[in-house]
Amino acid sequence: MLYRFYTIFGTACCFFLRVLIPLLRNRGGRLGYNLDERFGYYQLKKTYFSSGAARIWIHAASVGEIQVAVNLIDELERRGQNRFFLTVMTEQGRRIADNKLAGRATCVMAPIDVPSVVRRALAFIRPDVFVCVETELWPVLLTEIHRAGIAMALTNGRISDRSFRRYRRIKGLMQPLLEGFSTVSVIRAEDGNRFSALGVPAERILVCGNSKYSYPPRDGNLVRKQYRQRLGLEDATVFICGSTRTGEEELLIPVYEQLRKKSTNRLVWIVAPRHLQRLPALSALFGRYGMETTLLSTCKEACSTDILIVDSMGELADLYAAGDFNFCGGSLVEKGGHNIMEVVRWGRPVYFGPFMDDFRDAVAQVVPGGAGFQVTDAEQLTELLSIHLANEELYNRACRAAGELSSRQCGALRQQAEMIGKLIAGQSARN
Repeated sequence: MLYRFYTIFGTACCFFLRVLIPLLRNRGGRLGYNLDERFGYYQLKKTYFSSGAARIWIHAASVGEIQVAVNLIDELERRGQNRFFLTVMTEQGRRIADNKLAGRATCVMAPIDVPSVVRRALAFIRPDVFVCVETELWPVLLTEIHRAGIAMALTNGRISDRSFRRYRRIKGLMQPLLEGFSTVSVIRAEDGNRFSALGVPAERILVCGNSKYSYPPRDGNLVRKQYRQRLGLEDATVFICGSTRTGEEELLIPVYEQLRKKSTNRLVWIVAPRHLQRLPALSALFGRYGMETTLLSTCKEACSTDILIVDSMGELADLYAAGDFNFCGGSLVEKGGHNIMEVVRWGRPVYFGPFMDDFRDAVAQVVPGGAGFQVTDAEQLTELLSIHLANEELYNRACRAAGELSSRQCGALRQQAEMIGKLIAGQSARN
């Protein structure tokens, strides 16, 4: 009954949306972005339909899930797969996916969750396997894919406390949706228990960790050297604050000022706001403090200013390699934190505040192992960074811990790729 009501309501909304298409296109913005794709009209390259490897449809909602998808595609390519179709939910996600996967995957907007639209999308894509990243559970999409007999896998599954309470209230809707997954890879045992409580058979659940934190092998020293040479930072101490949110930079300014006083080297502060629309506000903020800044995109050579603002998306993850003291934002203010493993992967310790609700699993890995440090406020952050700045052995110990933790992250990605490989083999056998 719930599913029927959902489809009727969605179809009605879709009808009115189609009537408004000319207006939305003229206005532009988020609602008017790539409407043809949202209605399931895709322009696919002929090579996508050529015979050979299986067609793998990966659905990733936004930026965080896209990184999981990129990691997974990297690993599947190493195993001989080469035809990927990635759907995303946001304009920002689409642009990042295009940038990261250019020439390797067809990246488009996900279809609106209405039966006629989803069926149209399926007729275009014709996937052999569907992979849902994390818990992006769209009822019509999952139902139609299951009815079409397409093998389904869920990777990096996680269910928060709040989501679990909500899903339990609609278990009658959730159970049929989850039944379509042949296998469900979850991050924690607790996530597995929650999926089981919602109706997924225990034998289909695999606890293998978070593949978002699995990264393809790269020469961290080389990436670090390239950035530091490009920006003229070879002899500098670099303090990076990534994915910062509104109100956070003002808390961090005193931290930078104190570190600058205590550092025997030039101290360069790199600030990467989570949302680029905040760039004018940041410039105004630093201006009020009399602090001169430079946009990273303008630094084609060594920059003369000591404060750089990152003004492009998708660069921060690699930029962390150039840092000595890397703070992960969204954590001194109540925004749930951000991906601290992006720092740890480079063999550098990560520093973050008390608000890390969205990455508790990562916190549970980095803090006990000495690869990361959680502080209660900006004052404690200043104190901790000052200690590490003065005590090279203590800092190097944290770097070693980060490197060891990073090397252990590859298992989750390998297991998920093997899981998908088995589904592909099963589909091939049936065909």
